[in-house]
Amino acid sequence: MPVVVGDIMKLLCSISEERKMKAAVKHSGRGALVTGAVAFVGGLVGGPPGLAVGGAVGGLLGAWMTSGQFKPIPQILMELPPAEQQKLFNQVTAIVRHLEWMDAVQLTTLVMGSEALQQQLLAMLVNYVTKELQAEVQYDD
Repeated sequence: MPVVVGDIMKLLCSISEERKMKAAVKHSGRGALVTGAVAFVGGLVGGPPGLAVGGAVGGLLGAWMTSGQFKPIPQILMELPPAEQQKLFNQVTAIVRHLEWMDAVQLTTLVMGSEALQQQLLAMLVNYVTKELQAEVQYDD
């Protein structure tokens, strides 16, 4: 059973695609920068009242900019650098090590036939996305 990183990535893509999983990477730094910049400009233009208005408007603008930027998890997985794919590969192989498969199609078929394996892999994937990528996971129904 030659274990290939690509097979494992295809398996994770299939599982996350079936569950219609998306993730939004939080850009809190960018939001904070926008908030500060708009507050600064408001202070320059309108003095203390301008600073207050600029802070409020900047906060709303920053929050709006950082929300709703969801990408499908399969796309995120395929864009991961090789070192990150290797991390996922190691975690997945620990879960599916008892299975025997020849290619990604057979591995996916075996896993999709086992609700317990799917749940283990989903939990590992959600943990990876939230902890390592610091992203929020969402399911489309």
